[in-house]
Amino acid sequence: MHGLDRLSDVWVYLAASPLLGLTTTLAAYIVALQVYRRLGFNPLANPVLIAIAIVVSILFVTRTPYKTYFEGAQFVHFMLGPATVALALPLFRQWHNFRRSALPLMLGLAAGSVTAVASAIGIAYAMGASRQVIVSLAPKSATTPIAMAISERFGGLPSLTAVLVICTGILGAVLVRFILNFLRIDSHPVRGFALGVASHGIGTARALQVSAEMGAFAGLGMGLNGVFTAVLVPVVMPLLLRWIG
Repeated sequence: MHGLDRLSDVWVYLAASPLLGLTTTLAAYIVALQVYRRLGFNPLANPVLIAIAIVVSILFVTRTPYKTYFEGAQFVHFMLGPATVALALPLFRQWHNFRRSALPLMLGLAAGSVTAVASAIGIAYAMGASRQVIVSLAPKSATTPIAMAISERFGGLPSLTAVLVICTGILGAVLVRFILNFLRIDSHPVRGFALGVASHGIGTARALQVSAEMGAFAGLGMGLNGVFTAVLVPVVMPLLLRWIG
């Protein structure tokens, strides 16, 4: 018992440090990455999913408030901006390929974005979801800031939307390899663009692990889908809300 009490005292002391969240996040991701490598980069062992599970478990067991954790982890949140901007480099290097494939990419973008929004709304409505949940679900395939802004504008729950965006990204990164292999699609540009459109940042990170070319097309898909969704959903949502009452 004395050992547990001392351990509890140590954790209380560490919890007061703003570095706790950052250290916990980095340690969880390092462990998750090692598991991912040990399992031969199996998409089912997605490191983001494993790291989230580790962090949530630690916070639950130690009863650490999320606010306390985020005081340190917000540095990682801040780095999302520079990391996204850094995608400009692989995009620039693949610019000649983008121009050559502009029409197929635009058609794929339109098909992917419309399907993502329509399927989410249709399935949620068929299952009897509330109006608020449907609104929160509609922009799930866009990046988190865009999706949360759209959700809040039309009366959704931004926090729920953020969770749905993360779940969408993880599921896409896990399943896309099996789906595209089944469809016998081997082209890195096609696989990357599909990942970016369907799974935004998490899918793009997975694509960058495979090749720079796939990562560049995934980054392009993520950016274009964010813009397309930001235009599509505000046009469709008022019509949808009148329809569902």
